[in-house]
Amino acid sequence: MGVAVDWFGQVPQISLTASSLTRPPVDGNIWANTLTIPVYCAALSVVLHAISAIRDARVRRKPNDDSDSILEPGSLATSPSSRISCFRRRVNSVGSVVIVLFRVVQLLSVFALLALSILPIVHTTQAIGRVSDALSILGLSQCFLYGYILFLNVLSLLGSTQTNIRAFNHASTILAFAWGVYMYRDVWPLATIDLAPEDASEGVVMWIKIGLLSLSGVIIPLFSPKKYVPVDPKEPVEPPPEQTACILSGLFYAYLEPLIWLAWKLPRLTYDVLPPLADYDHLKNLVGRAFPYIDPLKTRSRRHLGLSFIRIFWVELCNLAAMSITAVIGAFAAPISINNLLLYLESGKAETRIKPWFWIVLFLFGRMFKDVSDQWFLYYSTRLNVRFQAVLTELIFEHALRIRMKADTKESSSAAPSNATTAVGTPDNASQLDAEGEGSEGGDADAGHSATASSSTAVGPASGSIKGKGKSTSESQTKPTEPEKPVKKETGGHLVGRINNLVTSDVNNFEGLGMHLVFFTIESPFQVILCITYLYQILGWSALVGLATMLITLPLPGWITRHIQGAQREKMKRTDSRVQTVTEMMGVIRMIKLFGWEPRITEQLDKKREEELKALRKSKLLSMSIMLCNSLLPILIMLSTFFTYTVIMKKQLTASRVFASMAVFDMLRIDIHASFFIVPVLINAKVSLERIADFLWNTELIDDFESKRQPEEEEIWTNAVPDDRKDVIGIRHASFTWSKDGVPSVTPGGTRKRAFVLSVDDELTFQRGKLNMIIGPTGSGKTSLLMALLGEMHYIPSGPDSYMNLPREGGVAYAAQESWVQNETIRNNILFGAPYDEVRYNKVLHQCALKRDLSLFDAGDQTEVGEKGITLSGGQKARITLARAVYSDADILLLDDVTSDAAALDVHTSKWIVDKCLKGDLLQGRTVILVTHNVAMVSPIADFVVSMGSDGRILSQGSLLSALERDSKLMQEMKEEQEEIRKAEGEIDAEDEDKFEDEATKQVAGKLVVAEEMEDGHVGWSALKLFLGNMSKRPYIFWLIYVGTHAVRQCINNFQTWYLGHWASQYETHPAEEVSVSHYLTVYASLVLLFMAAAAFAVSYYVYGSMRAARIVHKQLIVSVLGTTLRWLDKTPTARIITRCTQDIETLDNRIARSTELLVEVTLFMLVRVLAIILFSPVFIFPAILVMSVSALCGHIFMKAQLSVKRELSNHKAPVLAHFGATISGITSVRAYGAQDAFKREAYRRIDKLTRVTVTHWNLNRWIGSRIDLVACLFSTSLALYLTYFSDMSAANTGFSLTVATAFSAIINQAIRIFNEFEISGTLERIQQYLQIEQEPKPTPDGVPPAYWPASGQLAVDKLSARYSPDGPKVLHEISFEVAAGERVGIVGRTGSGKSSLTLALLRCILIEGNVRYDGLPTDKINLDALRSNITIIPQVPELLSGTLRQNLDPFSEHDDAVLNDALRSAGLFSLQDENDQSRITLDSEIAGGGANLSVGQRQILALARAIVRRSKLLILDEATSAIDYETDTIIQTSLRTELGKDVTLLTVAHRLQTIMDSDKIMVLDAGHIVEFGKPSELLQKENGMLRALVEESGDKEKLYKMATGGSSS
Repeated sequence: MGVAVDWFGQVPQISLTASSLTRPPVDGNIWANTLTIPVYCAALSVVLHAISAIRDARVRRKPNDDSDSILEPGSLATSPSSRISCFRRRVNSVGSVVIVLFRVVQLLSVFALLALSILPIVHTTQAIGRVSDALSILGLSQCFLYGYILFLNVLSLLGSTQTNIRAFNHASTILAFAWGVYMYRDVWPLATIDLAPEDASEGVVMWIKIGLLSLSGVIIPLFSPKKYVPVDPKEPVEPPPEQTACILSGLFYAYLEPLIWLAWKLPRLTYDVLPPLADYDHLKNLVGRAFPYIDPLKTRSRRHLGLSFIRIFWVELCNLAAMSITAVIGAFAAPISINNLLLYLESGKAETRIKPWFWIVLFLFGRMFKDVSDQWFLYYSTRLNVRFQAVLTELIFEHALRIRMKADTKESSSAAPSNATTAVGTPDNASQLDAEGEGSEGGDADAGHSATASSSTAVGPASGSIKGKGKSTSESQTKPTEPEKPVKKETGGHLVGRINNLVTSDVNNFEGLGMHLVFFTIESPFQVILCITYLYQILGWSALVGLATMLITLPLPGWITRHIQGAQREKMKRTDSRVQTVTEMMGVIRMIKLFGWEPRITEQLDKKREEELKALRKSKLLSMSIMLCNSLLPILIMLSTFFTYTVIMKKQLTASRVFASMAVFDMLRIDIHASFFIVPVLINAKVSLERIADFLWNTELIDDFESKRQPEEEEIWTNAVPDDRKDVIGIRHASFTWSKDGVPSVTPGGTRKRAFVLSVDDELTFQRGKLNMIIGPTGSGKTSLLMALLGEMHYIPSGPDSYMNLPREGGVAYAAQESWVQNETIRNNILFGAPYDEVRYNKVLHQCALKRDLSLFDAGDQTEVGEKGITLSGGQKARITLARAVYSDADILLLDDVTSDAAALDVHTSKWIVDKCLKGDLLQGRTVILVTHNVAMVSPIADFVVSMGSDGRILSQGSLLSALERDSKLMQEMKEEQEEIRKAEGEIDAEDEDKFEDEATKQVAGKLVVAEEMEDGHVGWSALKLFLGNMSKRPYIFWLIYVGTHAVRQCINNFQTWYLGHWASQYETHPAEEVSVSHYLTVYASLVLLFMAAAAFAVSYYVYGSMRAARIVHKQLIVSVLGTTLRWLDKTPTARIITRCTQDIETLDNRIARSTELLVEVTLFMLVRVLAIILFSPVFIFPAILVMSVSALCGHIFMKAQLSVKRELSNHKAPVLAHFGATISGITSVRAYGAQDAFKREAYRRIDKLTRVTVTHWNLNRWIGSRIDLVACLFSTSLALYLTYFSDMSAANTGFSLTVATAFSAIINQAIRIFNEFEISGTLERIQQYLQIEQEPKPTPDGVPPAYWPASGQLAVDKLSARYSPDGPKVLHEISFEVAAGERVGIVGRTGSGKSSLTLALLRCILIEGNVRYDGLPTDKINLDALRSNITIIPQVPELLSGTLRQNLDPFSEHDDAVLNDALRSAGLFSLQDENDQSRITLDSEIAGGGANLSVGQRQILALARAIVRRSKLLILDEATSAIDYETDTIIQTSLRTELGKDVTLLTVAHRLQTIMDSDKIMVLDAGHIVEFGKPSELLQKENGMLRALVEESGDKEKLYKMATGGSSS
């Protein structure tokens, strides 16, 4: 027998028994007897039970405690009747009838054991009148033991819920110890030849005791269900099966069987049939457990987040550590068993001290023990992973609700040092960041709770400098220009992108973190120590040489790992660049399609993709190097060890030593491989933790939360509101910036940053219960004043009497300038969580002019508005945003420009809003603060007017008259507006909204956004072919070479193993001196080199093939998405498209490529090993086939369930991210309404749904893993049994067979898992679905226009009809008109008349019928990219890219700065700013994503300039100047008349008549028909003409007539 287990057989068998009369008197120390071990356990149980009882008593004494309900939850859940039986209440307390029956059986078994312990003492006393002291003590101790257990059994039936659970657990544990003692005393000796059972003298009684202990201490605890005990007794939930399943069911995941078979019967599992989420995994409970340690507002500790999470999840980590240690111990059962079985065979099957069947049993149960430990290790790891990611996701979300909303540009996140005071400029409209802003957390965002300046220095408008936190101006201006300081913040992108990155890539970096951490710190060192110790036992000190070899060679993979990390960083950098481009592309994809930029964008992305794949290829080839090192190092260790053992130590190798040591060397190989794999993962997790910690601690919060996070840095000047100003809405002696470091600066590269400062030098107070109006030019700070009141801006007091106050007791509502709607129904958007009041709701719809709009939708107010409100027009979104504020019961309403052209409202709708809504009964007595450009329309009802200057200061406050006296331009605009709306009132009042209803224009509504695509069944071949078929131009040859090389590699690997056994067998047939060690070492080393060469070729060959496939798939996906229709883009959430182009491509590059490679490798590994087993043991061909068949069957059954669950998992990730995006985009509104808690609850709900699916997904993996492990274990054990007792094979060949079988059985589970992961990833099928979406016509050679085209802007339209979808209604009806080259045509019409549809039809963005000729060529014969690149449209909502202004105007670098500056001048930008203004916009100015750091008016000006740069012959302006004040609009229109070429045709869609009245022609549309078209002068002569009616209503009638006459004559 081997040295390794001698200690086990030599443990003394103490001849003592408590119940036998025939045994000799007991000698020695009674208390060292093995029978006393359970007694000691019982004594410990008494102590623990007493402590628990005392604790429970203290809890019950607490006042207002619900301990009764805690103890008896079942009685509450069963029946309210007071007549419920005592038995029923008792059953409910225990859990169920089944649990009661199990505990009764255990009680009866223990009673029988107690009787068997008492009877011998009684019998002995009666027989001889006394009993020996030793037997008496042992007997009494056994009576005490079973008596105490019996008492626990009674408690388990009659005690309260907590008590009976504790009593049952204690009783079962003690009985299990007693069972273990009897197994050691009486069963282990049967496996030896020199020991006898200790209690054999008891005869049949011994076996009865063992049977009763097996029943009560093993079977009952394993099979008894658990009672559900809710985490929070006040909120019990439906428990999942895992909370009530018995231990055995839990060990092998049998509680999932009903779900598995349900999936087998149904085509696809749905979310509703999945097991419910355990309450301890509910996010609410996890947050309560974790946030006190990691939430910056709840803990002031700055300890590393990793340490905090270890403290939170220490129980889970301890479970992981325990499972890893038991798995390592179980893993040694195989080498120990193989060693001893081969020793038995080497001895010619001579009798040994321990019988061979014991080693076979040890092999079986050791492997099972290891497999169960491994599965539970993975269970705890995945569960920890789910909890960890859920907590982190919610933490990031809640912290995002607190951050200060500001527009980040590239320099704001990358160029400035983290401690520099660099400004991040944000103008007055910065309530949204590309419709995405940031805000505060739960509770009211009281703007009056914070102060952030430590000095009382006021803000100087000329220089824009701010002195805060005790820093001088020179300091604050100098620090940003220090480029040498390191930067920790990530480069590029705004804060929204950073948050999205944190909750996706960074949170994903923690997948398996607990497993990797425990492996690296506990399992790996423990396993290495055991391996070296075992090798030392069987190979002597040569094992130390192997250890030295390992230590010497470790730096090599470490060196390669460092290079891999560098390559990985470079790859991530390239990936980030591509992802940023894709994300930005999807944000402006409508602009890309309208401008015909698809080919150029595709080219840009192809270039970035190529750079990414180059870095990826380098990373994969370096990974191949580390893989070869990890394979080579254990072989070097083994060679050095065997060389030392045979050559230096002059020892003989035997089969038992070779194959036992090989098993251990294989464990070392896996350990080394895993360690080098885990180190980069841990480093990535550490970096991600630091990034999240940086976000939590260094991201600027709004003042209220900043003071809570860092109370020690609270400013000297706090916002102390005087008592007499508590109810006042006002500001006194204060300045406001968009960040604490709001100083204009120039970056080291010369790029200009813009800063804005809002200053209130005196006191500004708004009138309560009245309508207050804020007016001023574009960019003056009107929105910033509202933001300051809401607490969104950084408050800087100028003196001790400074204050800022917005009372929130009565509630606050806010309607942003850029309308914010959720991806919900129209009704839910208006209600915004408030109770539904039908009367009030209908009144709001009427006053906000929404009834007519709702009539256009088939689903009415149940219509889904889509992502960012894509189903709604700009005016509809604006009125829904207004309706939300009006419907709320808030006492104070802040309305930002809801009545002007910026809200896409024509004069009639605006007048309706003013008369019906602002003057309506719903706003009577409520305080309204309104920002507006429509001074003339709103001024008659305004009670208080605040006029803003262009420098961010208050020009005047009080009456309108005082504002007009200070601003002559305002007075002039006022006069122009007053008469324009005079006649509108009468017409509006007389209107019947229902007359606008037109069935032909009804929109298909209701459920707009298409559900996430899901396929039933297995992934189809077409999806697999997408990747596998693009590996090479000749994929069949590629796969033949690749698979053939791998097959050769595996054959060499098998031959290596056999050759070592062959070498060892030579010592059995030849004298040691005749065995040529050098020969065998040389041959073996050659085999190793051949194996490495084959592996290197196979891996590198595959890398190049997978790179080619990844390149092709990415290009096809981008071309497909860019080539789709606008309608499909409207139906599909942008986040979903971005996921396909980023996350799914990332999965394709890494996981799919790796899974495919592993699948081929593992499949060949299994086949070659099965063939090897059959070659030596042909009889095992049938068991091998059986094992593979059973495994395949289990895998097939598993796949049916897992495919559905995986697809549900994919579809429940998107709503979490969508909720993040929607919340952050409207955070200003969320914060203003105080709706943070409601949004948190929704986040809880969505994350819990995702967790529920994720838990089921991982549990299913455990289900298949445990079953495959069991099948493989039985196969290996049966082979060991056959080779030991029924075969005459040599020890060497037996060792080879067992080694191969062990490897085969270990790999089956991995093979099934890899195959399943490959199939259930869903990535390929999702990408394929996006390759099959509806497409616009592709370019053809025949569609390329002549080089001279277009020579002019001539346009001829004949019977043009259009619709948005093939089955949708027509939106244009046989329109015909002609426009000569160089003509300027104005297009007017009411909402829904077809103005925007006409512009889209000209660009063929929607389905058209009829004929359109542009410069003589029919547009339906021209390639779309050629057509659209020669027509320029400026949409109402301008889209800008992040980067410099130069990059926005000229994204493909085709023009010089002179051309760009001329375009800016023509667009009117220079008329808005002073050349000496430090914060003026220049070509080097940074533009945030979506133009978030610009006002809407400024964005429209830049979009107009970009259109001018394109120099198209046809220019279409769709409400392109709606958000610009009248004066600037006049400048722009004048520039367009003079700057554009004489052959440039201009189509202008506008609400303002003065914008289009000097056009050559005017087109009036109504319900998709042209009702008037001609020269303005001619149309004005029509008696009942629509244009004439509009002009007659205008207050500027004479000027408009004059413009029309002049325009026509020109």
